Amino acid sequence: MGIKGLTKLLADNAPHSMKEQKFESYFGRKIAIDASMSIYQFLIVVGRTGTEMLTNEAGEVTSHLIGMFNRTVRLLESGMKPVYVFDGKPPDMKKDELKKRFARREDATEGLAEARETGENADIEKYSKRTVKVTKQHNEECRRLIRLMGVPVIEAPSEAEAECAALCKADKVYAVASEDMDSLTFGAPRFLRHLMEPASRKMPVMEFEVSRVLEELGLSMDQFIDLCILCGCDYCETIRGIGAQTALKLIRQHGSLEVILENLNKDRYHIPDPWPYQEARRLFKEPIVTPSTDIPELKWINPDEEGLNKFLVEENGFNHDRVMKGIEKIKAAKNKSAQGRLESFFKPSLALDSAAPKRKEAPDAKLGKDKVQAKKTKGMGNPSNKKGKK
Repeated sequence: MGIKGLTKLLADNAPHSMKEQKFESYFGRKIAIDASMSIYQFLIVVGRTGTEMLTNEAGEVTSHLIGMFNRTVRLLESGMKPVYVFDGKPPDMKKDELKKRFARREDATEGLAEARETGENADIEKYSKRTVKVTKQHNEECRRLIRLMGVPVIEAPSEAEAECAALCKADKVYAVASEDMDSLTFGAPRFLRHLMEPASRKMPVMEFEVSRVLEELGLSMDQFIDLCILCGCDYCETIRGIGAQTALKLIRQHGSLEVILENLNKDRYHIPDPWPYQEARRLFKEPIVTPSTDIPELKWINPDEEGLNKFLVEENGFNHDRVMKGIEKIKAAKNKSAQGRLESFFKPSLALDSAAPKRKEAPDAKLGKDKVQAKKTKGMGNPSNKKGKK
């Protein structure tokens, strides 16, 4: 679910914290990717013909493999260095949210059956997508594929978004890519949405900077976490009647959830009982992640050509020529990405915007016209300066 209404809240109240970027602008960047979210997207979108997913000869779904293979090739071809992070054991506090998701899928399954009886194609497609679930097999198959492609895989001890954010905070990667906005709540310095969209959708990447988010909202990180909990997160219920804009107003007025609860009109707003916001806050501030010292070195190696052909072509019916083309692109990309980003060879320059400090005037600007002319004339008298400097 992520954080309810956070994208619109930031668009309205912190627009400079988010910017559209071209897919290719992340050349040379290491990006931590929430694998399960990507797999879910591919199962919903990639290769669907109406309500049916792509399958192999055995009838097993392959939409996630096609999506993961093609998108990873494109990431590598664009010079990026993806790192896929898989979910571990969910926190106990997420069990209620997982139960709700299960119930929604059950309702969607019933709705799908009714839609098929009535022949309503729009409803059939709608309910089909709502029944989609990322299974253990989907995850295992994608892990195998990614490793065969020579791309690193990390197994998170708990939430993938939290692990991704920890990698970014430790400077192991440049940014986190997911669709759930709670990557920001976990403190990811840079967060990317739409990076893993299928190429056919051609959506720009949306980049968020948490430091700009806090600056524009006028909040501390602790207050931002409280804001996200109040908006609605995976760890506890929302207070009915409080949306994102009201949540921001309350945080700005009172500063913390404790003070908000002390002053909230209990007749108007019914607080869930129990409402474990303190535990939710702790999970965002101190999530279960791999200590940075225990994270193995991230390595991008040559693809296993034989292994990819066996897995994709022989076992899952992929087209041999297309797989080979993908492998050749990965090999070429490995040489390309070795060049590194251009700015790594230069010192960063000052940003020329209203927020940047004003430059000091050049020494000549303080001189009168006669003195400037005299200075130039003197310089021309030196033989070494006849051609001037370019």
